[in-house]
Amino acid sequence: MDEAITYQILSPENAHHLHGCDVFDKSVDPDQLAAFLADPGHDLVFATMGTKVVGMASGTVLFHPDKRPAFFINEVGVNEEARRRGIATALCTRLLDLARQRGCHEIWLATETDNIEARGLYRKLGGREVTGVVAYEWGGSASP
Repeated sequence: MDEAITYQILSPENAHHLHGCDVFDKSVDPDQLAAFLADPGHDLVFATMGTKVVGMASGTVLFHPDKRPAFFINEVGVNEEARRRGIATALCTRLLDLARQRGCHEIWLATETDNIEARGLYRKLGGREVTGVVAYEWGGSASP
């Protein structure tokens, strides 16, 4: 895998590249992909090497009646063969830039305490680790 890495912002014109890729937790569902594309508050940046998608980062704009928009980074994934090449850093940098272009000054995410690689990435990107937060879930999506 020594090909050049290219980065794209997800759009209806390039969404077909995500079908069959291995950077998500599950296979891409065409209906969910269409819903994601139809919602202007969702952003996804993906990386390719040749024609293969090797990474992605996604997030959502959050609106509140009493605050400026915030941005939640939902997921970052790089396939195993493409790791340690700066792809996650480049994807997150592009996603952070998109969030700021949308007027989001607060950007946040959560990760597991034992996800050392992710925590290192977020610190490298200038993120401040927050303690004293408790997470709750409904439906089991956050469970390992």
